[in-house]
Amino acid sequence: MNETDLKHLARCVELATEAVEAGDAPFGSLLVSRDGEVLFEDRNRIGGGDPTRHPEFAIVRWAVEHLSPDERRAATVYTSGEHCAMCAAAHGLAGMGRIIYASSTEQLIRWMAELGKPPLGIAPLRIPQVIDGAEVEGPVPAFAETIRDLHARSRA
Repeated sequence: MNETDLKHLARCVELATEAVEAGDAPFGSLLVSRDGEVLFEDRNRIGGGDPTRHPEFAIVRWAVEHLSPDERRAATVYTSGEHCAMCAAAHGLAGMGRIIYASSTEQLIRWMAELGKPPLGIAPLRIPQVIDGAEVEGPVPAFAETIRDLHARSRA
C-alpha cells in the first residue's frame, strides 16, 4: 500500500461521509485507471429505496459502458468497505481489476453487532469467496475508527 492508495481510500471515506449526510449507508468508491486517473466515483444511494444502489455496482455499470475489457482489468477499484456479494459478483462478471478496501466485511459484521444494528440480510461473503483469483488488498487499520463512527451515525 502506497501514499497514492491511501489518498484514494481517504477520498472513498469522504464519499462515505457524504452518503451518511444524505441519509444513505456509509460507502464510497473510486475507479482509477492504470495511469492513475480517477475515472468515476460514487457513494451509496440506497436511501431512495433501491437496495442495489451501491457505489461498487455503479462503478461496474459505468466501466462496462465506457471501458474496454483490457482497461477494466487494468483499473483499480478503491472502496471504503469490502464489496458485498452482489458487488463482488458484478465486479467479477465484468472482468474488473484489483480492489483495495479500507474496511472489511468482518469488521462491518462486528461493528453492526456492537452498534445494535440489524445484520446485512445477505451472506457475508468475502471477495475471494465470490471471485476466483481476485486481487484484493485491505483492510487498512488507519481508517477503522472513522468508518466505524460513520456506521454509528448512519440511519440507513
